[in-house]
Amino acid sequence: MKADKEKITRRLKTARGQLDGILKMIEDDRYCIDISNQLMATIAILRNINRDVLNAHLGNCVQEAFEKGDSNQKIQEIMQIVDKLTK
Repeated sequence: MKADKEKITRRLKTARGQLDGILKMIEDDRYCIDISNQLMATIAILRNINRDVLNAHLGNCVQEAFEKGDSNQKIQEIMQIVDKLTK
């Protein structure tokens, strides 16, 4: 992985902590809107992490493949990700 591993790991741990907090909120029968807000915050963190990972992939792996003239597989991979993101 070409993305900043330390930064990604730290942010994933934050998301994991938020998920643990959400589980506790559910166990404590907290207000639905409060739980929903925390879920959306966690989703936003994960979405941003994914963006950074994909950005690093494009800037490194895909660029390297284009320079070597082996771009077809990387283009197909990106198209599969785009398809998943747009569903």
